[in-house]
Amino acid sequence: MVSKKHLGSNIDDFLKEEGIFEEAQSQAIKEVVAWQLASAMKKRKMSKNRMAAFLGTSRTQVDRLLDARNDITLSSLQRAAAVVGRRVMINLVLAVTSQRSPAARAGAKRSAGC
Repeated sequence: MVSKKHLGSNIDDFLKEEGIFEEAQSQAIKEVVAWQLASAMKKRKMSKNRMAAFLGTSRTQVDRLLDARNDITLSSLQRAAAVVGRRVMINLVLAVTSQRSPAARAGAKRSAGC
């Protein structure tokens, strides 16, 4: 019989239960960034060799930038983005969790008069 444990839950809940949410989210971000950089290069008809020349690095390093399996530094990403006429924007957003942080629970207790 098929388990219905996750029926009706969303993918984030499933990944959290499996303990791989952060890893999956990180990989998804890297995939999108690599795709965006490759798309910007294609739009400018820029080869990997030309990108490497602009960055003062090797084509192998450009391959690493475009491979989402690799971790890249923010400064490398910013330099590559600038070459293709883009800039990097990063936002920190409030994490939505089913459990509040210890500080938030303490604040709730104080305001409830506990």
